[in-house]
Amino acid sequence: MKTTRFSASNDDITTAGDLLRAGQLVAFRTETVYGLGANAHDQTAVQRIYTAKGRPSFNPLIVHIPSIDATHTFARWSDEARAVADAFWPGPLTLVLPLAADHGIAPAVLAGNTTIALRVPQTASAQALLRAAGCPIAAPSANRSGQISPTTADHVMTELSGRIEAVIDDGPCRVGIESTIYDPVQRIILRHGSITGEQIAQVTGHSVTYYDGSNDHSPTAPGQLSSHYAPNAALRLNVTAPAAGDVYIGYGAYRGELTLSAQGDAHEAAAALYATLRRADDLAMTRGAAIAIAPVPDEGIGRALNDRLTRAAAPKSA
Repeated sequence: MKTTRFSASNDDITTAGDLLRAGQLVAFRTETVYGLGANAHDQTAVQRIYTAKGRPSFNPLIVHIPSIDATHTFARWSDEARAVADAFWPGPLTLVLPLAADHGIAPAVLAGNTTIALRVPQTASAQALLRAAGCPIAAPSANRSGQISPTTADHVMTELSGRIEAVIDDGPCRVGIESTIYDPVQRIILRHGSITGEQIAQVTGHSVTYYDGSNDHSPTAPGQLSSHYAPNAALRLNVTAPAAGDVYIGYGAYRGELTLSAQGDAHEAAAALYATLRRADDLAMTRGAAIAIAPVPDEGIGRALNDRLTRAAAPKSA
């Protein structure tokens, strides 16, 4: 199979929408990372996502839609859920909601759950693709399962060329880490992202709890596996004095061969995280070395950074 590299032109996006309706796989840019999209109504197409990525079938997918109004056939809403959606959509937030009775979503998307993860992406090209396809798009990150997430079309091609029909090259992702996942029924953040619990609590008036563990058997949302977002080389965290030969990734006052943010800006670090991990992994594998990374303060979006880094450093399952 040849993977076609589209631009974000109107004509190319229209063609990509046709491919999605026909059961093909198309990778596309969101503000967070590149997603690997399939028609969420098409069981065969969705199963192809799992095959292309090597993703375990028990790990559910996020469904992307163009607007809040497009979600009511899929989910049951509460006033609180609607308030959070109104505040942060379109944007890097996924809501986990109870399924509607006649949702029509392919079973492979849900992975046995009675809830659905929904997101309205902000990126203009993603919005245009959703409207061109005319269907909800199920889309995890467009990379091999468990590996470093893609933030450019080149990253997608490196991992999935020959496994999917197309990728829409719309440049690098702005946010750079996956969306926050929030369950408004349980008032719990299931995955950290750039939208924080404090921001959600300001909207709802209720405190928010955090899921900080791992679930390697029956996750209720993406991003809960213990080993995820991982380079090939060994990764050590919170390193202030790297060992000789380490590929050191600096942050703030800690200077390294590579850096997430010399200014100690967590948003800049998030945007640079996956591209920097990929560069570090290439260097480390060439040298037969390990990757070491400086401490990142665990506050605000830094919580999301540390969540990704902790999972990236976890031992890989056999």
